[in-house]
Amino acid sequence: MAELPWRAILEGFGLGVLASGVFFAGLAWSLRHALGARRPALLLLASYLLRAGLLLGAGWWLMLRSNSPWSLLAYLLAFFIVRSVVLRRARRRNATPPPDPLEGG
Repeated sequence: MAELPWRAILEGFGLGVLASGVFFAGLAWSLRHALGARRPALLLLASYLLRAGLLLGAGWWLMLRSNSPWSLLAYLLAFFIVRSVVLRRARRRNATPPPDPLEGG
């Protein structure tokens, strides 16, 4: 049985959590500021290009550094975990309670 490269997995997961956290924090910042901006499309486009460049650049650097597909897999897993946590928190914050059936709503 092959031994898993745990160091590469932990490095990929750690970098993935960090880069994904910055990605989604930047998304939240740009969405808040786009509402009051004169050119919201330009702000959102610039924000996306910076955030996507950061995310892809970090993944590229990770692959060059570790040279292990396990680190990239852990990086991607971390992105989807952070994404699901962010979405769950956003939905919980914006959720409205369902209407009470006893009140005729």
